Formats: sequence, structure tokens, C-alpha cells
Amino acid sequence: MKIIEGGILSPLGYKGAAVAAGLKKSKLDLALLLSQEVATVAGAFTTNCVKAAPVIYSQRIVEKGDGVRALLVNSGNANAATGSQGWSDLETSVAYATNELKIKREEILLCSTGVIGVPLPMEKVLPGIKACVNTLGAPANDLAQAILTTDTFTKEVAVEIVIEGQSVRIGGMAKGSGMIHPNMATMLAFVTTDGEVERDYLEKLLLESVAESYNMISVDGDTSTNDTLLAFANGASGVKIVEGSSSAQLFKEAFNYVNTTLAKMIVQDGEGATKLLTVEIKGAATVEDGRTLARSIVGSNLVKTALFGSDANWGRTLCAMGYSGVSFDPEGVSLAYSSPAGSIEVFQGGLPLPFDEKLAKEILNEKEITLWVELSEGSCTARGWGCDLSYDYVKINGDYRS
Repeated sequence: MKIIEGGILSPLGYKGAAVAAGLKKSKLDLALLLSQEVATVAGAFTTNCVKAAPVIYSQRIVEKGDGVRALLVNSGNANAATGSQGWSDLETSVAYATNELKIKREEILLCSTGVIGVPLPMEKVLPGIKACVNTLGAPANDLAQAILTTDTFTKEVAVEIVIEGQSVRIGGMAKGSGMIHPNMATMLAFVTTDGEVERDYLEKLLLESVAESYNMISVDGDTSTNDTLLAFANGASGVKIVEGSSSAQLFKEAFNYVNTTLAKMIVQDGEGATKLLTVEIKGAATVEDGRTLARSIVGSNLVKTALFGSDANWGRTLCAMGYSGVSFDPEGVSLAYSSPAGSIEVFQGGLPLPFDEKLAKEILNEKEITLWVELSEGSCTARGWGCDLSYDYVKINGDYRS
């Protein structure tokens, strides 16, 4: 597997455009992704029962399984909790975009992100759609910029693998900074490939990948109304990915790499975050037990605030594990921290260890920290990612609408 440039547009057969339609102040805020051929599509969506109109619409299209040609994404407005007006605006957008693109109505997906409860300014959206159609050929980074809200950097990745002498590419982009919590979060993530993948297998790959990537991150404990992950496979490379083959395993590894990389970028860019925390679970009875424990730790506000203060307050980790719902023997638990500054064990076999507070501070002052959790329940492992909770998180969300 080789990491390449080009993000979501690196696979063959995709074009994109991005414009500043006026939904945000002087920033790109409307993106269009177009596949030259009908692409197989799979998706995962928010578990929040309050779903934005574009989430419900796109979910219905994906479930039909007929394939799509286009994706339209706006930022600055979630089109959520907007009632019949929201649905009317969505239908108008779909009709206008498909007419401009000369594609079928059921061949376009829509996604939105931004403020909840505000109607879409259609007098800006429709000209923006037209401008996108007329400027197809933009670089991938423009699309990645157009989907951001409070993010501080774009999130892009692309890889290339070789199958039977032919190149297959997978590219992706994502947004997400706040309202991020396991079971999807206020995140949008889009992945493209020029491999030919049957719908059922693409869906299987996506759901398995979600379980170990996007569903293993947490910023602030909130699950959004607009979370959406979509994967497109247009077959432009001419390489068919057959489930059970050695090439399918290689494709799966590359696909998971793209999703995990995007998920980690989302956490790294958590609103007000200054540190990235990786939690490594070892010795769990089952993989799901390990994942549950990791999610509980990265979701704990007390763990997050201790991380912000570079305080090796390991009791908060043990506490978060205890209320996770997983049954384990506390006397079989060991905890340690590591970072580029070194490593230190703080808890072993159910007992606290004396440790150098100065060294612990130096370790936790780093930008990327790993928390090692070892249990005595089995041989399963899991990994989760989180970030610290800083003063700036409150500042950002205290005046989000302004």
C-alpha cells in the first residue's frame, strides 16, 4: 500500500467542485462530487433519532442499492429540525441539481452540516449548485475545505494498492471537530474507490470498518443529527474485488487504513483540543468488551480534563472502566502512559505504583499520548481515540451560532 496525493479525487472516474455559496462568511461551503459512471454505494448514518432531512433522504437512496452518480454537500446549515420546509428545500435542491447534471433523481445523495433549526437559504443554495456544475475539475482539497464547520484543518487521505499488476485507489475526506461521540458523530466522511465492489460486500466492508474507526472516537459525548459516512465504488480501474480472495484482503486493509486515518484526524482536531489520546486495550475477554472499555475511557470528561492538565490521575481511567458495563477483575488491571517523552506504569495488578510525578507530567505534556490498559480476562485487543477537554471547547460552543 502506498500513500498518495489527491484525496477523494485520486481514484479514476471522479470529478469535483466547490464554491462559496454564501452559507458561511467568505468560505467554501458547497461541494459536489461526481462519478463518471454509476457507482455502487454503501453508507452508515447517525443513531440519533432526530435525523436531518438529508440523512433520511440519503439513507433511503443507499438502502435501495441501485447505485449513484453524485454527492452534494453543504456546510454552515444542517437542514435539521426544519420540518416540512426542510423537506421542500431538499426536494428543490435534488430536482435542480439532477437537472443541471443531467442525471436521474435517485442518482444523487445529499449531506448537510452546520447549525440546527435554521432553514436553508435557497436563494444562495441554487446558484451555488449551478456554479458547482459549471466548475467541475476543482482539486480535492477545495471539496475538503467546503465541508468544514469548526474544523481547523482539512482531513484527507488517499492510498494506492496493486492487484494483479493493476492499480486500485481509495481516497477519502472527512469533517468533524465537535459533537463527536461513538456510534457516529457530527462527522461527515466520504470514501471513493475505482475498484469494482459489489454492493453487499462494500456494505460489509464499511460496517466492519466503522466499528473499529469512527465508532471508536470521542470528543465531547454528543452524537449529532447529521452523521453520515458514504463509500463509493465506480469500477473505473477495471479491477474487481472479490470477497474471500487475497486481493480482497489487501483492499480491506487499505480501506480500513483510510477510515482509521480520517477518524484519528477528526479527534486530533477536536474543538479546543490540544492532545490526541490513543487507548490500547489488551487482555479483554472479547473484542466488544475491549471496544466498550476503550469508548468509556475516551468518553470520560474527567479523563479528558486530566489529560488537558497533564495530570496522571489514573483513578479516573479505572473509574470509567468500572461504569462501562463490562465485567472484569480490577485486581487484574495494569495501567501505563507513554509518549515521545517516555513511558511510565502507574497501576499494576490492582495496586497503585509509586511513580515519578515529574516524568509523568513530561509524558502527558506531549501532543500525542498512549494509555495502555491491560486486563487478565482473555486475549482480545481493542483501540480507541479521544482528546483532551480544554477551556477553548466551552468558548467555541458558547457562541457557536455567531
